[in-house]
Amino acid sequence: MRGRTRLGSEMLHDAWPFLRLRRDRIQAPRTDVPHDFYIVEAGPWINIVPLTMSQDVVMVRQFRHGIERLTLEVPGGLVDPGEDPAIAAARELREETGYSGRLEQIGRIHPNPALQTNTLYTFVARDVVRVTEQDLESSEDIDVVLVPLEEIPARVRRGEIDHALVLVAFVHLMGLGASR
Repeated sequence: MRGRTRLGSEMLHDAWPFLRLRRDRIQAPRTDVPHDFYIVEAGPWINIVPLTMSQDVVMVRQFRHGIERLTLEVPGGLVDPGEDPAIAAARELREETGYSGRLEQIGRIHPNPALQTNTLYTFVARDVVRVTEQDLESSEDIDVVLVPLEEIPARVRRGEIDHALVLVAFVHLMGLGASR
């Protein structure tokens, strides 16, 4: 497979640190025909599967504007520029839930390499305990929900948990994902 030749690139929208939208003009190697590709530049993300000593998962219920409904998810968020993903995971866990625990990275993926440039780091937080109140951003309205770990597969089957990046976090937790 031959390499791609970038003929040009144009920044279409800049909403950094959330995202940038870029159009690249690429010459197809097989046909030499130029095509436009739209790329979402985004910084790294993290998500965390927080487990209590009794094997409850500390989850969050929040409204997602893209699908205009509430979702049941694990905590997560953006890694600030220059921030270590593990520090971001501890921060987001504490801010969104008020919990803290022993963190271990269990996975790393590219959420959508066809369109996006970023990486998602997945952590498990073991033996979490509530140490503080939530510290939510003004745009966040998050309810904390404790779900027994053994109930997760049934909730996935029923469609109660349907966020792809949350599902991949549980795949990593079960040892089925590549940890790279």
